[in-house]
Amino acid sequence: MPDVNQNREEVQRLAAKVARLRSEIGQVIVGQEKMISRLLIGLLCGGHILLEGVPGLAKTTAIKSLADSLATKFQRIQFTPDLLPADLVGTMIYLPNEGKFTTRKGPIFANFVLADEINRAPSKVQSALLEAMQEKQVTIGDETFPLDQIFLVMATQNPIEQEGTYPLPEAQVDRFMLKLKIDYPTMTEERKVLDRALDNLAAAASPVLGAEDILEMQRVTSNIYIDDSVRDYILNIVQATRSPEKFGLESIKSFIEFGASPRGSIWLGKGARAAAFLAGRGYVTPQDVKEIVHDVLRHRVILTYEAEAESITAEEIISRVINVVPVP
Repeated sequence: MPDVNQNREEVQRLAAKVARLRSEIGQVIVGQEKMISRLLIGLLCGGHILLEGVPGLAKTTAIKSLADSLATKFQRIQFTPDLLPADLVGTMIYLPNEGKFTTRKGPIFANFVLADEINRAPSKVQSALLEAMQEKQVTIGDETFPLDQIFLVMATQNPIEQEGTYPLPEAQVDRFMLKLKIDYPTMTEERKVLDRALDNLAAAASPVLGAEDILEMQRVTSNIYIDDSVRDYILNIVQATRSPEKFGLESIKSFIEFGASPRGSIWLGKGARAAAFLAGRGYVTPQDVKEIVHDVLRHRVILTYEAEAESITAEEIISRVINVVPVP
């Protein structure tokens, strides 16, 4: 059993580094505290993140600011309908002078990959991401290349402009640890954004942490204690999305076509650890699970046509589950 006191001491020791990272991102991004926290949770867990929101909400800027705050390699890929898998992973090119082929690696070989407007690329490009996201490796020709130990895909998509887009396959969506719904800023936050823009006060983030710092924070996060009762709580939440009638939720059974996958249970546990880390604790509480449950499960609960007809959302289903599943 992990030493909770030792975990807490390590978390508190690293708190200054987290604060420095938040501060550096805050030099560029006004508000959007929830989005920044979720990006940090993805970083601590090594989980990929999908951000969805209307244009102009600083999705791309936030991801770039996080990458700029870390001394790591960052690549931005603009997904378009004419993008090819080779544009993403790389290809074999022939060298006539040497009479042989050589491998030219694509932009996927980075620590942070921003897949901007990911749903604008066709399915063959989406498929090219699957191996990289799940196995952390890429196959070019007949050779397989491992990706770096720190490898995160952070993707954005626009929910309102569907012309010329390709819905992401469920298999790929499930590989994202979190799906974030980005909201408009408050009036106070937007005033700060306006003032910065009009007074030419825009700033850029500079590296404040390196790869070693990230790996250390990931190690400490993975050692945070989760009691058996909290583990059971996580399993009950996921089970309730698959068999709601077992938890007295017969009213929502007809709205759920497929419940959350086992990957949802895993990421809910890992994400709760990261939430505890950001809160400065060496152990997970049920509140840590509630903190991230919507972001972990909203893209894993597949709704029926009946739910769509009655305007029932995945968020509502998850909220009903949370209200019913007993809290340890």
